[in-house]
Amino acid sequence: MVLAGHSDSGKTSLAEAMLYKAGVTERLGKIAEGNTVCDFDAESIKRKASIASSIAPFAWGSTKINLLDTPGLFDFEAGLYEGIRPAESVLIAVSGKDGVSVGTEKAYHLAKKQQKATMFYVSKLDVEHSDYYKVLESLKAQFGPSVCPIVVPYSENDKVQCYINLIDQKAYKYDEKGEPSEVAMPDMGHRLEGLQAAISEAVAETDEELFEKYFSGEQFTRDEIIKGVHHGVNSGAISPVLCGSNLTLDGVDMLMDAIVDLLPSPWEKGGEIAEDLNGDMVEVKCTDEAPLAAYVFKTVADPFVGKLSYIKVVSGKLGQDSNPINVRTGQPERLGKIVYLRGKKQEDTAYITAGDIGAVTKLATALSGDSLCDPKFQVRFEQTAMPHPCFSKAIRGKDKGDESKIAAAIQRMLEEDPTVSYQNNVETKQQIISGLGDQHLDVVVSKLKNKFGVEVTLEQPRVAYRETIRKKVKVQGRHKKQSGGHGQFGDVWIEFEPTVGDFVFEEKVFGGAVPKSFFPAVEKGLQESVKKGTLAGYPVVGLKATLVDGSYHPVDSSEMAFKMAASIAFKAGIPDASPVLLEPICSLRAYVPDVNTGDIIGELNKRRGRVLGMNPTEEGLQEIIADVPESEMSDFATAMRSISQGRGYFTLEFARYEQVPSNLEAKIIEEAAKLNSEE
Repeated sequence: MVLAGHSDSGKTSLAEAMLYKAGVTERLGKIAEGNTVCDFDAESIKRKASIASSIAPFAWGSTKINLLDTPGLFDFEAGLYEGIRPAESVLIAVSGKDGVSVGTEKAYHLAKKQQKATMFYVSKLDVEHSDYYKVLESLKAQFGPSVCPIVVPYSENDKVQCYINLIDQKAYKYDEKGEPSEVAMPDMGHRLEGLQAAISEAVAETDEELFEKYFSGEQFTRDEIIKGVHHGVNSGAISPVLCGSNLTLDGVDMLMDAIVDLLPSPWEKGGEIAEDLNGDMVEVKCTDEAPLAAYVFKTVADPFVGKLSYIKVVSGKLGQDSNPINVRTGQPERLGKIVYLRGKKQEDTAYITAGDIGAVTKLATALSGDSLCDPKFQVRFEQTAMPHPCFSKAIRGKDKGDESKIAAAIQRMLEEDPTVSYQNNVETKQQIISGLGDQHLDVVVSKLKNKFGVEVTLEQPRVAYRETIRKKVKVQGRHKKQSGGHGQFGDVWIEFEPTVGDFVFEEKVFGGAVPKSFFPAVEKGLQESVKKGTLAGYPVVGLKATLVDGSYHPVDSSEMAFKMAASIAFKAGIPDASPVLLEPICSLRAYVPDVNTGDIIGELNKRRGRVLGMNPTEEGLQEIIADVPESEMSDFATAMRSISQGRGYFTLEFARYEQVPSNLEAKIIEEAAKLNSEE
């Protein structure tokens, strides 16, 4: 079961409450003190917020519950995606004070997209101005009639007096230690009757026999209600709502009972459809008796501990005697230690059974998304589609010559975070790192230092401009140098004109004015020259050069002399051919709620973008298609998140080059001159 929700909705403290209630921990850890089980990472402790998913299993009665705590901050959405992938159900925490937020919506929609069962927990009911019933109405308005209250509070003077379990039809009061005691049902009038009727209606919809019983006016038994709600949760027709307080432990026991009774087990919902080696779809049933089929859903790379691969076993058993094949590589994987994880603690185990999750140390080639299978039953499980990196910075080492060290460290980090991308831009001579936001890249920088001993700073990425010409010119390039012995002599006349593409060279020399043996030297001289234009030193494209005439000396002419003559002709001719700067134009596809389209279009207009069209999407968002200059988009991810409150996202791909507006040319040329002088 994955624990998800908006940032500061109480996920990690709820995990602490459940672990404490289950007897796994001796005291409640606190985020402010940095001693929680799930936020054990140094970066999470420093920021007082989850930045990665973590596992915290516990037993409640005879049932083992694998709890996966996930981040609520949008910069660390990878944790939410990788956490939901191996879970059968999603418990969504909602703050009783702040109510339904964007993170609530994202967790719910991702759960439904991956066909996971959903349950809501309204937390922080001990906090002033919390309002359970207001949150419940918001949940119903946002997610529809499937939202079904199971535990509700009874309050007087804005303070919860007791919690009512609508399945048991009993009320409970909690003492200072969070221990429940049954109290008399409070008088809630028609509200209680309405809540009980809502459960009965939801249960009746799940089964034909129950519907007939409900229609005839009979009351459901407790077992029938549990069975009906369980069936509805499993099918996705019901999303139960419970509530309580993480810090006082109020209602946490009823939540844990509901997790066991109402949420599906791996035997019910843990099977998957996978693809065999022939490309055919096969059903993989969640049972110990079947051949081994498992997948890696998360990877942690540590220079001291080594690689740790988090694994969900779908069928069969993964043990020390297993010899699984990595279906991606076709090679066997040699297993290290097999362990269960609880936060940062590891506990050795002989095997991991079907439906369970654990980890294996030191898998040499396995990456997140890889399938590990019995050699006789090789299947590929569907990989998780992660958010695309959309926020880029150039990364510079503190010490010169650290480039290779940085690249090696980042490659290790890419294994554990698929929402980070990295490229070495040869043209701008910068190492570019991309992520989901400024906090995300800030964590990357911290990890590079603390994990791999590489200190770096972030700076604005340079834009790879181009230069071209707009008119035709004919110029002479003459190189003559006399010294002792042989001199140097090369003389060419070259026509430069605009063309389509990068660089084209032709020769139309008549009468042997320039011997054919020197044509390659002329072309080479021009090819080297177009690497740095005369305006700002950017590569020249869209240029056709035609060698039309020249002269030579039978003794002093050489390939080097004609190469130099071609370079002289280039430097003399291009400034007279109306040179202009070109900038990279990107194709943008932005996905935003309908109410935000006007603001996003306004933002794109400010950034010199051209909106080409809009289309509704299946997700209920509007797709805005536009052409935008790359130079204006460095902080667009921040603007998008601010305008859409985190609901929107976008993709950006290079499309072509276009001429820079004349009023911006001078500034770009000035900045290029400054950069060239620094180099």
